[in-house]
Amino acid sequence: MPSLLDRVQAAKPQVQPAEQPPASAVPPAAPAAVQPKPSAPATTAVVRGKLRQWLIDRILTGLNAPEELHRDEHTLKLLHERFAMHYATAGVNLSPDEVQQLEREVVDELVGLGPIEPFLDDPTVTEVMVNGPDHVYVEQKGRVHETEVHFDDEAHVYRVIDRIIRPLGRRVDRKSPMVDARLPDGSRVNVIIPPSAIDGPTITIRKFSKKKLTVDDLIQLGTLTPSMAEFLRACVVSRLNIIVSGGTGSGKTTLLNVLSNLIPESDRIVTIEDSAELQLAKPHVVRLEAHPPDPDGTGRVTIRDLVINSLRMRPERIIVGEVRDAAALDMLQAMNTGHDGSLTTLHANTPRDTISRLETMTLMAGIDFPIKVIREQIASAIDLIVQIARLRDGSRKIVQITEVQGMEGDVVVMQDAFRFVDRGMDAEGKVMGETQTTGIRPKFTPRLEMHGFTLPPEMFATGPDTRRR
Repeated sequence: MPSLLDRVQAAKPQVQPAEQPPASAVPPAAPAAVQPKPSAPATTAVVRGKLRQWLIDRILTGLNAPEELHRDEHTLKLLHERFAMHYATAGVNLSPDEVQQLEREVVDELVGLGPIEPFLDDPTVTEVMVNGPDHVYVEQKGRVHETEVHFDDEAHVYRVIDRIIRPLGRRVDRKSPMVDARLPDGSRVNVIIPPSAIDGPTITIRKFSKKKLTVDDLIQLGTLTPSMAEFLRACVVSRLNIIVSGGTGSGKTTLLNVLSNLIPESDRIVTIEDSAELQLAKPHVVRLEAHPPDPDGTGRVTIRDLVINSLRMRPERIIVGEVRDAAALDMLQAMNTGHDGSLTTLHANTPRDTISRLETMTLMAGIDFPIKVIREQIASAIDLIVQIARLRDGSRKIVQITEVQGMEGDVVVMQDAFRFVDRGMDAEGKVMGETQTTGIRPKFTPRLEMHGFTLPPEMFATGPDTRRR
């Protein structure tokens, strides 16, 4: 199968990268003639790139199926030996630190994702965004900033894209310029290339923590309070249907992961996702994943298809990574027909917007329901909406926990149990505020008590949530 770069070049002539000297024309001391000049950092970067590519070409010479290299102990040892051998013949004079950095770059090009591999290894980086070859941004501690990293050219970016999608059997080219994928560690990847991406190939990688976060971790991070945690634990175990809503990058999937791990060990769980991201430490889990169409247009499996199929799999809990289309109708039907305790996420800015979005997505199913019937389905199916937001300082916080109480006329009635009150920002740029309770006990309190949860009256006392462990 031709590489992505080959397909792109076949579809549209590309500007060729700087010509590399053929292996036979490079004498052992050739790279010594291109020593970096301290007064020319741009030239230094070009020369370093040529030296790196020269070493990569030498290392790959004689290897069988170099595209099948994996980042394992045996391969890393082989690459180290080959790097040392060929670097010794290059005749360049670099400091030990520079040699170590150069070897790391070469290895990352061969068995990693090139210049962005260090960001994937950095636990403080949560998102990596490549806007063409010259602009790479990362998110750290909730804030996005541009890095000094760049690719050699567009062809370099295409090689990295090919390395991401080739093992998954996915395809991206000018006829189909968008693709979703995931890395071996579960990180979510979106790729879009020209002609849809005007400024060059674009990669967005949403990383997930290698450590599985727990409720206690979220309390330490300030995402929720101990009272919220105790309340949500009772709701999950008592089989309430819960929607986690929020904007892009607000932490919906992370929170869904944490809530899912509160489900009792004995329950059979079916997870349904566009790209598998949930990490459930449970023994009885069936993981389903949507599949895009094959190049011939066949083979597509949608979230809606999987939701319908899951109903035949005797699930005790259905967890949908995100509802964004007509699958909302089937999800509501499942919640209303004995599959209590289901969880999902969707994009919405407030709990009221969540109801509106559910109405819209249900109408996308193409069935001409009266809007009142749809709202009755929603009010009957959904018990709780947990609204999470990314605040101005980059922190993530649950800003509302709202009960769906039922219908009054044509309106879905909701009542907040907890809400975060924003008090502005302090001198260090941190958002100040407090979580408050509304003083109203949820109408589903008897359901919690049936499952052995007697929540203390002070949890719902009006005013700031001051309870501590």
